[in-house]
Amino acid sequence: MPYTGKVTVGGPADVHELADLMISKVAVGPMDNNAYLLRCRTTGEQLLVDAANDPETLLHLIGGDGITGVVTTHRHGDHWQALEEVVTATGARTYAGREDADGIPVPTDEPLDDGATVSFGACRLTVRHLVGHTPGSVALVYDDPHGHPHLFTGDCLFPGGVGNTFGDADHFRTLLHDVETKLFGELPDETWVYPGHGADTSLGAERPHLPEWRERGW
Repeated sequence: MPYTGKVTVGGPADVHELADLMISKVAVGPMDNNAYLLRCRTTGEQLLVDAANDPETLLHLIGGDGITGVVTTHRHGDHWQALEEVVTATGARTYAGREDADGIPVPTDEPLDDGATVSFGACRLTVRHLVGHTPGSVALVYDDPHGHPHLFTGDCLFPGGVGNTFGDADHFRTLLHDVETKLFGELPDETWVYPGHGADTSLGAERPHLPEWRERGW
């Protein structure tokens, strides 16, 4: 079956197979969070993006090969409810944006700054620090050497807009600026976007709407 990015809580993972990387997406928890298991096809090493909830679901998805690390995209509680159990079961290292690490109850082994890399097997992700939804939110870019980039945005970019800035105009301007300059300004329209909740999108699908987002202020 072709990958669609459409998943439901309690349902199966949807798997996006790239030449060097497999991306398995599942929905977990009462807020329909997305969690992504990334598997290097060369070495079999795995990395989890957001141990959001339902540790049994995530550990079943991870399987016997374990994971080398878990990246938490930001400090909001719905994105780390299963983190302690997953780390205890797998011994994985933990990664999070430096400015959000103190807000995550599981210690962060490797605080992330803009431009840092997270490697597993032969694959690597580039960190983009995006300020506004939280002070230390991070997005992760996989620049596929055989195709277009793939972008994991946490709660900073969704189909139809940037993440929630809770009515704070300054935070909205900061987040929109970072998303425009660090994501839309550097990556092509073909970039596949994997958000922290809901359906996938692409930068090309969202780019024409940037002026209206700026005008509406959210």
